[in-house]
Amino acid sequence: MTTTQPLPTVDDVRKALAGVQDPEIRRPITEIGMVKDVEVGTDGAVVVGIFLTVAGCPMRDKITKDVTAAVEALDGVSSVRVDLDVMSDAQRTELRKTLRGGTEEPVIPFAQPGSLTRVYCVASGKGGVGKSSVTVNLAVAMAARGLSVGIVDADIYGHSIPRMLGADGRPTQVEKMIMPPQSHGVKVISIGMFTPGNTPVVWRGPMLHRALQQFLADVFWGDLDVLLIDLPPGTGDIAISVAQLVPNAEILVVTTPQQAAAEVAERAGSIALQTRQRVAGVIENMSWLEMPDGSRMEVFGNGGGAAVAESLTTAIGSDVPLLGQVPLDPRLRENGDSGTPIVQAVPDSAAAKVLTEVATKLSVRSRGLAGRLLNVSPAGR
Repeated sequence: MTTTQPLPTVDDVRKALAGVQDPEIRRPITEIGMVKDVEVGTDGAVVVGIFLTVAGCPMRDKITKDVTAAVEALDGVSSVRVDLDVMSDAQRTELRKTLRGGTEEPVIPFAQPGSLTRVYCVASGKGGVGKSSVTVNLAVAMAARGLSVGIVDADIYGHSIPRMLGADGRPTQVEKMIMPPQSHGVKVISIGMFTPGNTPVVWRGPMLHRALQQFLADVFWGDLDVLLIDLPPGTGDIAISVAQLVPNAEILVVTTPQQAAAEVAERAGSIALQTRQRVAGVIENMSWLEMPDGSRMEVFGNGGGAAVAESLTTAIGSDVPLLGQVPLDPRLRENGDSGTPIVQAVPDSAAAKVLTEVATKLSVRSRGLAGRLLNVSPAGR
């Protein structure tokens, strides 16, 4: 005697589709209006209609694959076909309202009262100290811990984050929102994604401010645990703009052990005195080179990171810790060039371990009011 396996219902299929997320928006496709229709044939053949957000969606293959896998896992399904369509302008407007809460003008979510996203500005006094390498590795290490992480490459003139992160995708525009590409579990946006080839960016202050504002407000970041902003070296327009746009952002100062570099790094950290931002700590990069016999060669001297931390602690009046000392390792540069950060490519290396420890310290800190600006004033008499 043969038994016929019961067919799945349309509701069964829709419940299965609720487990499929849009790769860019990171929300179930059933919640954001992407499921057009579902048909279940008498022979167990299932046809699922899916609305893509835009024509030529770069994630169409992944969406098709994920939908197919979710439906094939149901009992009684003999085959799955995914038919792709594209949202209308009205549907995209509804999607924006769903994601943005109906606000017409984009706002910077990280600057809103009650935002739980920790924003770290990675700063340095001068170029060449490995600031971007530190940013990328911290982000990937945090993402590996299960956190939702984003990077804004605010080094407009010297953007390098996309290469170091291996992010070769292009942003997708959905209505008035920009969907950032992802790599190694990290969302990222950079001016390099909007300029052809290696074209230089020749902008003045107001244009830099507007670009940063768009990166923070127009990009749909979703619910981030941590946002890292890779600042250009020094204390120029971008550093001032960040302080204005995201006043609760904290500063991470990157330096090398060299005293000359440390003195310049102190200036980058001391901008917190003017902007009233909190300095989360100092990271010393290129601290030493480990020799085959186990000894250390201090290529750039020693003590720079500790000196910066001590000087900033005195100047600011609150503890500024030395979060870690990252040893020189050629693989740090090699993996940055290849787009696979060392914390992922060689996690057991000394440099990767230090960077992972720093990422852990920054990602487990409490979300209290320490370091935040409070909208209070002394009572009048």
